[in-house]
Amino acid sequence: QVQLVESGGALVQAGVSLRLSCAASGRTFSRIAMGWFRRAPGKEREFVGAITWSSGITYYVDSVKGRFTISKDNAKNTLYLQMNSLLPEDTAVYYCAAKSTFGSYDSQHEYNYWGQGTQVTVSS
Repeated sequence: QVQLVESGGALVQAGVSLRLSCAASGRTFSRIAMGWFRRAPGKEREFVGAITWSSGITYYVDSVKGRFTISKDNAKNTLYLQMNSLLPEDTAVYYCAAKSTFGSYDSQHEYNYWGQGTQVTVSS
């Protein structure tokens, strides 16, 4: 069993920064990459960004490029999402996910394991 637990979600004002964390635990598995997705109210879950676990290469959706940064701490088995200059449209439940196979990084169907999500609300 693999557990992913997100934390750090909050209600904040537009323009501020917030950092989400995702702690992984449980059985060891071959981790190719981890990603962040989000689901805004009334919308489908969408890709935010991903990082390859061995080389640290990052990928982002255009709407967050330059504002969000994904990082990882292999020793702590933890994934981070640093979110700067938050906008009201960033309001969503944020999920972390892990994939153990090669393939596209922006498709949620490629990810094997998911956290329960953490709410980020950005007020204007």
